[in-house]
Amino acid sequence: MKRGYRNGVAPKNGGLLTDLRLLLKANVLIANVVPVFTGFWLALHFMDLHITDYWDVLILTLAGSTFVMAGALVINNWYDVDIDTIMDRTKRRPTVTGRISLNRVLIMGIFCTVSGFILLLFTTVEASIYALIGWFSYVFLYTMWSKRKYTINTVIGSISGAVSPFMGWTAIQPGFHKVPIVLFLILFIWQMPHTYAIAIRKYHDYKAAGVAMLPVVRGIAVTKRHVLVYAVCLFPLPFYLASIGKTFMIVAVLLNVIWIGIALSGFITKDDQRWARIMFLYSVNYIMILFVLMVIVTLPL
Repeated sequence: MKRGYRNGVAPKNGGLLTDLRLLLKANVLIANVVPVFTGFWLALHFMDLHITDYWDVLILTLAGSTFVMAGALVINNWYDVDIDTIMDRTKRRPTVTGRISLNRVLIMGIFCTVSGFILLLFTTVEASIYALIGWFSYVFLYTMWSKRKYTINTVIGSISGAVSPFMGWTAIQPGFHKVPIVLFLILFIWQMPHTYAIAIRKYHDYKAAGVAMLPVVRGIAVTKRHVLVYAVCLFPLPFYLASIGKTFMIVAVLLNVIWIGIALSGFITKDDQRWARIMFLYSVNYIMILFVLMVIVTLPL
């Protein structure tokens, strides 16, 4: 039996572009690049600098961070091929179907990682250090150590996504500033309810694969309480970014109030799957609206 095939039969798949999209987890990759740009943009805004003078730094920052994150995601696919074979949500990945060999996947992951760090080193060392923190926490601390053993895996995995604004900000100026710290906290806390919603929706997948997600180990009821706590923790954070503007503040507060309401509705719903789907869709739109809005309201008039 060819390694990665379920029941010895490769599931149907698309072409090379589809394989690469699945291998690179394109949606996840894009969602992580947006905060890099936001961090970069806000660094320019608060330093009263013009983006026209920093196009070269922006291109290097976005390209470098994208390659580093892509490398981490590809190596994650390479390492997780055994459990990806079990879970329905991952059975179309080329590592599972065998359309791309595991050796090539590993080489691709290493190549993307090294290329990304080389590009980032042309910006600042600090940006490269934050990229290394994100890469290391995702590849080693999350993928290879905690994902299959501990429910805290979600917390550990959240570090990698949360450092992305620092990667953008520190390409312009040092990261010891209130703004990137708050952006980090927003992303870090946001990822918990977002990931828990996925884990509830794919409960049986994670259980079959033996992945220690919170709903699988401690139950959906406990997970809902965690979701509410994290939603409440998000509420005060936008107030630390009041200098961005009133429009941002109003929208951010409304988004957080709605999210707390959705979290509370989980305690009375009779359909956990429907609630988790709503939570997931809202979380995706929440973070994109928030980080794109920060850019829009700080555009020069």
